[in-house]
Amino acid sequence: MKRTTCLLFAAIAFSAICHAQNPFVTDIYTADPSAHVWADGRLYVYPSHDVAPPRGCDLMDKYHVYSTDDMVHWKDHGVILQASDVPWGRKEGGFMWAPDCACKNGVYYFYFPHPSGTDWNKTWKIGVATSTKPASDFTVKGYIQGLEPMIDPCVFVDNDGQAYLYYGGGGICKGGKLKNDMMTIDGAMQPMVGLEDFHEATWVHKRKGLYYLSYSDNHDSAGKHNRMRYATSTSPLGPWTYRGIFMDPTDSYTNHGSIVEYKGQWYSFYHTSALSHFDWLRSICVDKLYYNADGTIRKVIPTKTGPGPVK
Repeated sequence: MKRTTCLLFAAIAFSAICHAQNPFVTDIYTADPSAHVWADGRLYVYPSHDVAPPRGCDLMDKYHVYSTDDMVHWKDHGVILQASDVPWGRKEGGFMWAPDCACKNGVYYFYFPHPSGTDWNKTWKIGVATSTKPASDFTVKGYIQGLEPMIDPCVFVDNDGQAYLYYGGGGICKGGKLKNDMMTIDGAMQPMVGLEDFHEATWVHKRKGLYYLSYSDNHDSAGKHNRMRYATSTSPLGPWTYRGIFMDPTDSYTNHGSIVEYKGQWYSFYHTSALSHFDWLRSICVDKLYYNADGTIRKVIPTKTGPGPVK
């Protein structure tokens, strides 16, 4: 009997260790997860941070970084950047919205939107901080010149090393090439043609030679918002062919996510309000993502258990 009891408890403990949960960050509120796999073999997530108690989304500040090597155990690397670190930023702080990160030639580039004035919606700038480490020692270098005041930066580095910047919001999505310094636009930013009902939250990934641009839409039904849609192209700057909805609304008014492959499995990162039940105190989640034989994405069904450990 004792041996059976011990085996039972061991099985329960093993199950608890080897199964993830959603949301997978529960000690603070997080949103807008940007996921990347770097050369050290770990998967890193760069989210925004909802500050409690909220007044909406204006208090968002203090970017953390999380990483894992098994999709179950997540390490919080702490704060890498906050509004007070931004020399050109608004004196009131806050408004550190959805970020992204890219790596080129051993340097990590952290992209973040932050306004430069009290009239925040007209003064957005895409800031850039750099480090030789993926989750610490970032220093603000400035902001990308010549851009319109928009949000949600996404930087995609293609197989040939060419980097592309995407950003937008309010129904506008634009993209363009970055020069080798990763802070200068090469040519003009151009509209991404072919997207249907674009709202914000641009994310670009590549699979089997095909480029995918995913984003949130303007859907509003029964108090819910933001389905996740996507389009594909044979070029990183389009034109794009609209493909459909791959995630229905969650319990949060917004959604914003990323798609990444890790150890042979594709994952969809997103956020919900499952912990707070409040629209502006969100929490990041992840579930497995699958493709059909023709390259289209199967609908992602959010779970409470998460994807489980990497095989």
